Amino acid sequence: MKAQMMNISHIPKEILEISNQLKAAGYEAYLVGGCVRDLLLNRAPKDWDLTTNATPEQIIAGFPNTFYENKFGTVGVVSESTEDPTLKVVEVTPYRIEGDYSDGRHPNEIAFSTKLEDDLKRRDFTINAMALDIDKGHIIDLYNGQEDLKDSLLKAVGDAGTRFKEDGLRIIRAIRLAADLGFTINTETAEAIVAQKAVLEKISKERIRDELVKLLNSDQPMLGLGLAQRLGILGYIIPELEEGLHAKQNQAHAYTVFEHLLRSVQHAADKKYPFEVRLAALLHDVGKPRTSRYSDDKGDVTFYGHEVVGARMTEKILKNLKFPTKTIETVTKLVRWHMFFSDTEQITLSAVRRMVANVGEESIWDLINLRICDRIGTGRPKENPYRFRKYQAMIEQVLRDPVTVGMLKIDGKRLMDVTHVTPGPKIGFILHALLEEVLEDPALNTVEYLEKRSTELSSLSEAELKEKGQEGKRRKEEEEAQLMDEINKKHYVK
Repeated sequence: MKAQMMNISHIPKEILEISNQLKAAGYEAYLVGGCVRDLLLNRAPKDWDLTTNATPEQIIAGFPNTFYENKFGTVGVVSESTEDPTLKVVEVTPYRIEGDYSDGRHPNEIAFSTKLEDDLKRRDFTINAMALDIDKGHIIDLYNGQEDLKDSLLKAVGDAGTRFKEDGLRIIRAIRLAADLGFTINTETAEAIVAQKAVLEKISKERIRDELVKLLNSDQPMLGLGLAQRLGILGYIIPELEEGLHAKQNQAHAYTVFEHLLRSVQHAADKKYPFEVRLAALLHDVGKPRTSRYSDDKGDVTFYGHEVVGARMTEKILKNLKFPTKTIETVTKLVRWHMFFSDTEQITLSAVRRMVANVGEESIWDLINLRICDRIGTGRPKENPYRFRKYQAMIEQVLRDPVTVGMLKIDGKRLMDVTHVTPGPKIGFILHALLEEVLEDPALNTVEYLEKRSTELSSLSEAELKEKGQEGKRRKEEEEAQLMDEINKKHYVK
């Protein structure tokens, strides 16, 4: 058994406590899998896993707060002493020996072992098949995982074909890990992926979706998606994307539809945009191949209505992958409206308001970021030209609370009930007079005060009320002008 030393000073106290408690009870305990890999790469582990020669019952007996809800022996040890989500639940699993995988997804049976070697040899890739003895700082590395880390190489443990036959999801995990780490898949492992890819037909859509989410949230989604296409895996994830492989675009684009989509999602990753924007960037032009037509008038290819067709395709794709309803609705909406007209020399604030209404206030900035990704994905170097910045300033203007009588906690009907003033201009004058007072002191915008004050104002003449209202209007215009000046400066526009 190969053992090398490692600096363990960065291991959290919660992990040390669990390990020490297992050892104090007479059992072995090792950190294992991805967390060991990440520690060696100086990356923060996303989760922490321990393996031991204790049985599930023995693990449970040693800790006050655990849960055991699976058939694979994994016990969740719950920590209440931390706010770190990666340490809230630490999985502790007995050494395992697995039987055959007849369904290409799960072992037919498992048995608990007393040997660490039995557990390591069942793991997927060499870089995930290392264990760390925390007390001694020893790394147990039976399959040269540390060498593969140094060489930036992803290699299956043992026979690659056997590993992928056991669990087809390991194929997509290989692609995702290669993208996440910037590693190369070694030749034997890549050949086994191509040979065994049909096993993915047995994998649930939910599991494929989860790997896709991790891939899109990685730093290099373009690398992973390109690799998936070259190895023939993309058709098992989102086959519709392959329609864009050889779909040429018009003169505004430097790339095929497929490469444009990959470059768009990569820019979303580079900018650290949220997941919904990344997913929309990947799918925003998925409808182009089906709407491609050559126009004699333009002397070029057109894609009229591709955003409508693409939205329908996006909804179907995401439903097939079992995404949550909210995600489906948000991403479909972004795809549907990504072609919004943004020429600020021709559009009005009313048009901007309609666009905000189409996607919702909660998604309007995601739509803007999607447009940025789309622009960079065409090969244009500038993501935020003047007109686009101006459009963003217009959005910010329409999103702010309107300084109008509509903000008052009283309306015309209620005002007439309170004052007994008949319908006519005087009602408007009273409302604007009330507005002037609220602009001066927003704390006055209460039902009680406005009803009392409207009764007092109703005794004034229309001329006196009109003057108060005009004073409020002038104040509103001055505040709007000042606010727009601040907004325009923020977006570097005039």
